[in-house]
Parts: sequence; C-alpha cells; structure tokens
Amino acid sequence: MEKSYIVYKVWDLPVRLFHWINFLCIIGLIALGTMILYHRDLGLSDEGEALVQTIHVYVGYIFAINLFVRLIWAFAGNRFSRWNNLIPIGSGYFLKLKNYLSAAREGKHLLYLGHNPLGQLAVFAIMIALLAMVVSGLLMAGTDLYMPPFGSYFQKWVAATGVNPSDVVAHVRDNVDETAFAEMRAFRRPFSTVHVWTYYIIIGLVILHIGAVIYTEVKSGANLISAMFTGKKILPGEAEDED
Repeated sequence: MEKSYIVYKVWDLPVRLFHWINFLCIIGLIALGTMILYHRDLGLSDEGEALVQTIHVYVGYIFAINLFVRLIWAFAGNRFSRWNNLIPIGSGYFLKLKNYLSAAREGKHLLYLGHNPLGQLAVFAIMIALLAMVVSGLLMAGTDLYMPPFGSYFQKWVAATGVNPSDVVAHVRDNVDETAFAEMRAFRRPFSTVHVWTYYIIIGLVILHIGAVIYTEVKSGANLISAMFTGKKILPGEAEDED
C-alpha cells in the first residue's frame, strides 16, 4: 500500500537562513580554528597565524550576529521557530521523549512537524555550545588581537605607563606592562579552555546531528534535509504536533 504524503509549511525564511549561514560559519571556523590550534605542526609563521586569527574573528562576527538574530527571532517567528521548540521543557516534554524513544525501540518513527523530542534536546545542546563559543570567542578576540567588542578594554589593561592604549598592538610586546600582560593572560586562560573544548564538542555535535538527520530521514520517510531549503516538510502521515 502506498503511503499518503502530506505537505506542511514549517520552517520560515529567517530560520532557514540562520541554519545555512550557521552551517557555513561553523565549517569555516572549524577549519580556521584547526589551523590556529595546530599552527606549529602546520608550519605557520607568526604573521601567518595572526592573519588566520584575524580571518577567524571576522567569520566569528558573522557567526555571532547570525546567532543573536536567531535568538531574537525565537520571540517573533512562527510556532516552530519559537523558544518552546528550542528548549526541551514545557508541558509533557519528558512524556513525549519517552514515547518517542519507546516507539523508536519498536522500529516505529513518530512524525513531527518541528523538532522531534530527541532532536529538540540535540538542538538545545547545540545552542548552548554555540553560545559558549561566541562568548569565549569574542573575549579572546579582545585578549589576542585587541579587536571589538572588548579589545580596547584589554589594551588599557596591558598598556605600559605613559603609553597610549591604542598603540598596543597584537603580537607586539613593546608597549605593554609585562606584569599586567601576565595578569591578562591568566584571566584569559579559562575562556581559552572553554573555547578549545567547545571546538571539539561542536565537531562531535555536528557529526551526530548530520548522522541523526540522515538516519531519521531514511527511516521515517520525511524530507528533513530539503525542508531546510524549501521550508516545507513532506510527511508520510499525520504529525504528532499538528494543531
């Protein structure tokens, strides 16, 4: 018996734009971050590393603005864009998760217009990781390159007595107070640790996300990937979260 497919309009344009801009930024940031993290193994000069760091920061700005717009849109978008579809809380969420996992164990795949309960949990974890990366990254743009939004603050922190803070230049120690510079680097350390660990976490989450989407699409028959281009989900049956 042939399945009867139903077309639903789900993802609005801002969410789709966010998704693909975010995807491209993450790929770029991972590539650039890998070059920074392993610059010695790759034989990058100090000038080369500084250039890669600068490009990394500019891509990071796009990444941060895109994420900020998405979080704002969670107040204004359609019901699939809003906070209650991003955060795994609310009425009956854990019961829905239990039912979804129980059905999956029996070889059944419950259909959802928005994120299914397990996907909702994954999206929430990704959002937390992205926020951690943005906060730590913006701060390190200030400590390492003296770039906005915090760069001028760190220039004032490390500037030697009598030196105009704007004359403090990244990767040049001539105009810095060594004691203040050491204190600033100590302040930076936990943010650097968060940034590096989140880099690995995001790589893992991206792999899991792509794998889960492909698996769910194959098993359920829903067009999860193309829906993020067109905004329309085509499901082989009624969805659990229909109005």
